[in-house]
Amino acid sequence: MIQADIRTMLTNPAKLPFLFKKQFEMCKVAPGQTVAIVSDLGTRPEYIEAAFAAADALGADIYEMKVNAIPGWANVGVPTIGQCKGTLEALMACDMVLIFHVPLFAKWLKQVMNNGVRVQMIIDAPDDLYALQSPPGLKEAVLHAHAIYEKTRSVRVTSEAGTDLTYECGEYPVMSQYGFADEPGRFDHWGVGLIHTFPNEGSARGRVVVQPGDIIILPYCRYVQDPIDIQVEDGHIVSIEGGLDATLMREWLADGQTGPEDRDPYAISHLGWGLNPQCRWDAIALYGDSPERSRAAARSFPGNFLFSTGPNSQGGGKRTTRGHYDVPMRDCTIELDGKRVVEAGKLIDPQMIVPRERR
Repeated sequence: MIQADIRTMLTNPAKLPFLFKKQFEMCKVAPGQTVAIVSDLGTRPEYIEAAFAAADALGADIYEMKVNAIPGWANVGVPTIGQCKGTLEALMACDMVLIFHVPLFAKWLKQVMNNGVRVQMIIDAPDDLYALQSPPGLKEAVLHAHAIYEKTRSVRVTSEAGTDLTYECGEYPVMSQYGFADEPGRFDHWGVGLIHTFPNEGSARGRVVVQPGDIIILPYCRYVQDPIDIQVEDGHIVSIEGGLDATLMREWLADGQTGPEDRDPYAISHLGWGLNPQCRWDAIALYGDSPERSRAAARSFPGNFLFSTGPNSQGGGKRTTRGHYDVPMRDCTIELDGKRVVEAGKLIDPQMIVPRERR
């Protein structure tokens, strides 16, 4: 008899409406506002019920728009909205969209945000919604980091493992997330706390050494087992050397090519670091490698350097490739215009450090 590895949910399901109400309050949901839910065939029904209850308690109007798909975690930029007539127009008219799959790099998301609609993404497990919900001070820390990164023009990332990557900034906007969508046109992801930008075209160069214990959060959700030695020239990866993990990376990026001359999967995408003290590097070891338990925790633990490849359309660029790789790296040092803000994987700017809450 084969027994499935089923992990018991630790959060009382009856708490979900209260968690959603708290989240809605942080998102400034108010009486008379309209919240549109975008769900899919894989959305947890208890999330929809909790959102309905929370909106009702706050006097907001709410409805569900369910798409005929189960958008995959590994494929970004899937246009779940806009193909059916009236769906985009409906979302353009509401105050906040509550979406239960990843809309990043999809054209419709930018259109909705440009119309002043708040977009709150929820893609993590109930235990993580509880444990990682934005603590006091995280918004201020993220906005402080955002302001510094926005003024930065040159970045250097190093590590004792051999990473020595440089890139220039300013061509694309800085993007930050502190866990809740509280301002017009804002996108955020419940459970995160991070900052990133896309490097100036062609500016990234150097070496990136991904070490055992670093995390491939997209597309695989796994700890790296053996080093990956990556060489970057003129904004693109030119070589990937190593063992199994290097092979997985090469195969995935090659699979994202539209033809032999397509270099977009190998372009350097968003680069930044995590700040949410509620997020844990060891979440995969504690809770397993299900994407639902890793999406926020693995991406946003404090002091990680988030390295990625592929698309940049979310920042206004032209690349929409599916060859996207997301790698939160440990033990890196990040210097912004020569000033260190992260040293060997630890935040050292006191205004970026937020106390962790025990939950």
